[in-house]
Amino acid sequence: MIEELLPDPVVAVEAFGGDDAGHLPLFPEEEEFVARAVAKRRREFTVVRSCARRAMEKLGVPPQAVPTGERGAPRWPAGLTGSMTHCDGYGAAALVRLTDLASLGIDAEPDGPLPDGVLEAVALPAEAARLRRLGEARPGVHWDRLLFSAKESVYKAWFPLTGQWLDFSEADIEIRADPADPCRGTLHAALLVPGPTVGGRRLARFEGRWAARNGLVATAVAVPYP
Repeated sequence: MIEELLPDPVVAVEAFGGDDAGHLPLFPEEEEFVARAVAKRRREFTVVRSCARRAMEKLGVPPQAVPTGERGAPRWPAGLTGSMTHCDGYGAAALVRLTDLASLGIDAEPDGPLPDGVLEAVALPAEAARLRRLGEARPGVHWDRLLFSAKESVYKAWFPLTGQWLDFSEADIEIRADPADPCRGTLHAALLVPGPTVGGRRLARFEGRWAARNGLVATAVAVPYP
């Protein structure tokens, strides 16, 4: 589900509720981050790192540790960049060589409505208006949850390029549905603050894709070199 949302150089690995990935031995530099964590947190942490190791193998890279860095972002081995996500019963990691892509971000969420008050906290007025129109035209998708996921993917792609926080209000995301498939589409994020410089060019927007199926909504943002 995640891999189909990303360009060809990216490899992705998913794990579902029944997988045994949660029993993977951690590297010492990973273990220190979850040594005192509750069982649920430890399993989520371990599952996505199992996915990351399998993605490394698909790229022909020896499995290596992925410790937690600033603001919880994964610290990838030299020459690689990627993103991880998890929610109840699901985990995924996407990985690419830095020679092929500048950055990427992925996110998956349960396909259900956001808790009360969350949409108002994350959506700009223009975004909320567009969501209402999408909901009227295509009521089969929880568009509020999809917008939240898209904001997460945009941030995950942004942070490795800038090392800075990006507030929910600092990217205006337009979600578009595929006319031929109401459960797939694209997303277009206009950055409302100065964007990162990639390949000597300052970026003003990020582009991505989304899908909703199997009880999940998933989003992915890829940042190519100009």
